[in-house]
Amino acid sequence: MHAGNGGWNKLGLFLGVLAVLRSTRKLAVSGGDYFPSSGKKGSSTLAGIGIGGMLFAMHSLLSDSSTMISWVWQGYPIRGPIAVPHGAVTIFVMGAGLVFGLFKPDVAGSWAAFGVSSLGATLLTFFGHWTGFYGALVLAFYMLAVAPVLISSAIRHSPAKVFGAGFAWYIFLMLFHVWVVAYAFVPGGPFVREHTDWLMITMMFSIGAGVYSASVSNSSNTRTKPIGPNGKRQRSYYVYVLAILQLLSVSAAYLRFPTNDYTPYHKDDKVVTAGIWTIHFGLDNNVWSSEYRMRDVIQELEIDVMGLLESDTQRIIMGNRDMTQFFADDLGMYADFGPGPNKHTWGSALISKFPIVNSTHHLLPSPVGELAPAIHATLDMYGEMVDVVVFHSGQDEDPEDRRLQTEYLSNLMGESPRPLILLSYLVTKPLEGNYNTYVSELSGMKDIDQTDWDRWCEYILYKKLKRTGYARVSRDTITDTEIQVGKFVIGESEPEDEMQIPEQFVPEGRRFPALFRGEGVRGHRYHVFDEPKYWQ
Repeated sequence: MHAGNGGWNKLGLFLGVLAVLRSTRKLAVSGGDYFPSSGKKGSSTLAGIGIGGMLFAMHSLLSDSSTMISWVWQGYPIRGPIAVPHGAVTIFVMGAGLVFGLFKPDVAGSWAAFGVSSLGATLLTFFGHWTGFYGALVLAFYMLAVAPVLISSAIRHSPAKVFGAGFAWYIFLMLFHVWVVAYAFVPGGPFVREHTDWLMITMMFSIGAGVYSASVSNSSNTRTKPIGPNGKRQRSYYVYVLAILQLLSVSAAYLRFPTNDYTPYHKDDKVVTAGIWTIHFGLDNNVWSSEYRMRDVIQELEIDVMGLLESDTQRIIMGNRDMTQFFADDLGMYADFGPGPNKHTWGSALISKFPIVNSTHHLLPSPVGELAPAIHATLDMYGEMVDVVVFHSGQDEDPEDRRLQTEYLSNLMGESPRPLILLSYLVTKPLEGNYNTYVSELSGMKDIDQTDWDRWCEYILYKKLKRTGYARVSRDTITDTEIQVGKFVIGESEPEDEMQIPEQFVPEGRRFPALFRGEGVRGHRYHVFDEPKYWQ
C-alpha cells in the first residue's frame, strides 16, 4: 500500500513511533500488581506452539471482518451473513471475547472453553450459511478470550525459547495454509491437497498445546491474586478503547449498508456491457495493491456486469482483503464471490448493476491440477432473466482436467433455457480443441467474435442475445491479462444475419467510451483491433 492506492503509511509510522516511545519510558511501579511466578511451569515448547497457533488463527481468520463470512457464503438468494453489516457482528464478538478473557481468564483457559471452540471451528469448516457463521463467532470469541491466557503463560518462560518456537510454528502453519490451495505448484503439495480440515485440526491442537502449558503453570497458583490500582486502570483502558472501536465498526456498517438501488449505465437503451478480467489477486506488476486503479477503469468502461478471476484475496499471502466488497461499495453493484477460500480455488467473483436473483457455485472436475471455479448466476436484466457464468479453466499442463471441465460447463450452459453470457478463461485456441465443445450445439453458445484469432485465455460467449459490440482493452501494469468487454441489447431478438458496421452508424447509447481511443488513459486503450467492433 501507498498513498496513491489508499495506504495510510505515514500515519501508521507516526503511531508506531508514539507506541515505541510510550512503551520504553520509565514508570514508577510500586510492585503492587506484580506477582513473581512460583511453582511449576508448563513446557516452553508447548507454550510457543500455542502462541504460534493463536497468531495464525487471528491472522488467517480475524484480520478482516469478512474473511469467515466468505467461508460460509454460498450464493444468492441470501441465506446467511453478508460482509455488510455482519462484519460488525464479528468485530463485536471479538471485542467481547477479549473482555471476557481479561476478566475471566480461568474460564477462558479451561478445557471446556477449548472444547466449545473446537466445535465452532468444525461448524465453520464444514457448514455454510448461518450454521457456519455461528461456529465462526464462537471461534472468534474464543481466540480473543484465550489470548491473554496464552500470553500470560508464555511470558513465564525464556522469550527466546517460547517466541522463537511460536513464530517458527506460525510460519509452518502459514505455509500449510498456502500448500492446501497451491498444491499444483509446490513440493509435496499433493499430500495436503484441499485439506483445510487438516489445517484447522492442526491449528486447534496447537492452541490446545498452549492451553495445556498454561494449565500446568496455573495449577500451583491456588490463591486468586488481587488486582492492584494499576491493573484496574489498565483494564478500564481496554474497555474504553474497545467501546470506541465497536462504535466505529457499527458506524462503518451503517454507512456501507447496501442500498440495492443500482442503475445500469445505459438503462434507456437496455444495453448490457459485460466484461471479463483476470486480476491476479489485485496486485499489480510491481506488487502494489491495485483495487483503486481497477475500480476506475471498470467505471470508465461503463461495465454493468464484470467477471473477476484469480480474485481470492481472503488469504494471508493476499492480505485478507475483501476486494469484491470494495468494488460493490464504490461502484454501486451487487456482488457474488465463490466458491469460498475454504474450497481451495484461486477465486471467481461477479459484480453486477443488475439484481442477482439466484447463483450457484461450482467446483469443476480437476483430478490432477488446480481446482476450476465457476459461478452460475441468474440476473434480472430490465425485467428479463439472463444467466451469467464466470469460469476459470485449469492449466495448460493438465489436458484431461480441461477436457472434463469443458464437458461439465458445456452441459451446464446447454441445460439453461435462458439467454446466457459466459465470461471465462478457457485456455484454448479459437476454433481448435475444447473451443469446439464450448461453442457447439451441446452448449448452444456462440463466440462474440469468431474472427478474433489472437486469443488463448479470455473469451466471451453468448446465446439467445443480440450482440452489438466487442472490445479488447489493454491492462497497463495492473495485471498480466487484458480486459475483454462485450455489449448486448435486452429485449431484441437475436438476428439470423449480422453484419459488422462502423461506429458512426451505431446509436450513442450502444457505443464504447471514446476515452480509450488512441493513447487511452493511464495505460488503458483499445488494442489488438485499436478500436471496438460493432454489429447490427
